[in-house]
Amino acid sequence: MGGVDEPIRFDTKIAVLLRDDLAVWQRLNVTAFLVSGIAATHPEVVGEPYEDADETKYLPMFRQPVLVFEGSKEFMATAHERALRRELEHAVFTQDLFATGNDRDNRAAVKAVSTTDLDLVGIALYGPKNAVDKVLKGAAMHH
Repeated sequence: MGGVDEPIRFDTKIAVLLRDDLAVWQRLNVTAFLVSGIAATHPEVVGEPYEDADETKYLPMFRQPVLVFEGSKEFMATAHERALRRELEHAVFTQDLFATGNDRDNRAAVKAVSTTDLDLVGIALYGPKNAVDKVLKGAAMHH
């Protein structure tokens, strides 16, 4: 059976796709908001709490890597459509959310726009590795 030195492999993937024209602060903000939805709805992706050598305790984090990709506005729409077609759970962040300041207003801003008209700046996906890979096919790793 698996030893301590063997690499850990995951059959799932956590990935974020960001629109390639966002400012750095927007990329960071959008990523943080998007992955919070995955952590909140899939507790199995969160590992154990951390502790340093002095026994100071820290919050747990994801148990697997979060991969970040980027794509054009057009690619965002394509990836979103692929995720919907595959019924892959995902979080969305639209351009409108930069103008709101709380969860209630964020949800109202998304609710006011039809699915195909969402001005997406980011999506976060969690699911079987092959399904996430197919949704993001053609996206570049964020640099």
